[in-house]
Amino acid sequence: MFIYFLNQFYMIYEFMRLVLFFDLPMKTKKEVKIYTHFRKYLIKNGYMMMQFSVYCKIFPNREAAVKHVNILKKNVPKEGQIRLLLVTEKQYSKIEIIVGGVSNQEKTVNADSFIKL
Repeated sequence: MFIYFLNQFYMIYEFMRLVLFFDLPMKTKKEVKIYTHFRKYLIKNGYMMMQFSVYCKIFPNREAAVKHVNILKKNVPKEGQIRLLLVTEKQYSKIEIIVGGVSNQEKTVNADSFIKL
């Protein structure tokens, strides 16, 4: 029974990545202001930019990520498109970079930087 408990405990703390893709209109000054506000909101809440309009954030488990998505839904702009992709850290680590390389921020913030319980 003890082994079963440890196995469940480990499964609860599997790191997850939330990848957020967004495409917001930027034709008027008001739309640019909304875009800037949303981008600053993401950065303030721990997202890192992977590419233009593609941000990601790491979570200790699926439950924390889902909880965050519910909060995020209350803070998104009304116009444009926002898509979310939730993947395990193992799946995320299999990203293939064809041109360029891993950014300094990605080197610093990854699952190896955190302690697994």
